[in-house]
Amino acid sequence: MSALPHEPAPAAYANPYRLEAHEGPQTLAELRAALAVIDPTALVAFNARLESAKFGADQAAVITEYRHLIVLRTRPEVTAAIEDALSGTEPTRPVSELWARLDEQGAA
Repeated sequence: MSALPHEPAPAAYANPYRLEAHEGPQTLAELRAALAVIDPTALVAFNARLESAKFGADQAAVITEYRHLIVLRTRPEVTAAIEDALSGTEPTRPVSELWARLDEQGAA
């Protein structure tokens, strides 16, 4: 999404591998507008899932999923990493490495 003349330009993401709470769409209106630009069918699916979700954690999960969808489809560094992994040019790491790292962080 490009900023209008009276809006500030979007800031770069602090971490290319994590969506922080203050990054990306901050309201349902912003989320719906971004989805409409990226994929109108995703917007329809989002609205249907949000309408059928129960208040609380269910709605939060739907919102989080679609915020992540926007990041996956709009952040060039994420798209490049996915393409590299799928093409075999970027070696993937085993899941055991991820669990070991998470265990280290949890113990700290």
